[in-house]
Amino acid sequence: MAVLQTTFFSSALGMTSSLTAVLPQDAAPGEKFPVLFLLHGLSDDHTTWLRLTTLELLLQNRRLAVIMPNVHRSFYSDMAHGLKYWTYVSEELPKVARALFPISDRREDTFVAGQSMGGYGAFKLALSKPEQFAAAASLSGALDVRALRVLFTSGEYGDIFGDVNDGAHKDDLFAIAETAARSGEPVPKLYQCCGTEDFLYEDGLRFLRHAGKLGLEVDYEEEPGLHEWGYWNVKLPRILDWLPMEKR
Repeated sequence: MAVLQTTFFSSALGMTSSLTAVLPQDAAPGEKFPVLFLLHGLSDDHTTWLRLTTLELLLQNRRLAVIMPNVHRSFYSDMAHGLKYWTYVSEELPKVARALFPISDRREDTFVAGQSMGGYGAFKLALSKPEQFAAAASLSGALDVRALRVLFTSGEYGDIFGDVNDGAHKDDLFAIAETAARSGEPVPKLYQCCGTEDFLYEDGLRFLRHAGKLGLEVDYEEEPGLHEWGYWNVKLPRILDWLPMEKR
């Protein structure tokens, strides 16, 4: 496996950004790998999945590329008072990654997953861009942005989201899911898990019930666990096995 730390200029952000990539180093001429965009949480960055889990070891026998971007504390949003991280991760990042690395641009080869804030980002990407993603996994996802003020410093919540009480807010995953369900278009395969002692457990159940009412199928698992890397490291093999990768 090759592990690459990459910096590049982001036009969407107007500054240099970074990503970590893990991928097989023996690509055949013309080979394009399936790709998993793996998203970090609120207090993490693009290196954390690699540093705190067995990700590289688990990828040894898989023909899969993993791209891990850095979005700081943006909640994968075009911030009300800040930078356009949603534009960056949903539009610019895939183009940059495919220009730099031998990864597929086919929907059936493209997946997204993340933990906590990244679990929200994964479902937001998949349900907002269903034509781009075949599957999305949310681990202990912070799925209800209206219930998250406790996670932020004073003023930070408003800088990211603005007024969340302003109708169907653009970052409200419940509204995004409703739009996806009513579109009539194929919805990506969805997986959701959370530890029953996690402070986000009830938020996750609210989204799960909402998805069920909309007719969205979600592969759901829960077991004892907290909001911490020990839990996510245990779930990571399950996520990789669950991805609907074509046999090669």
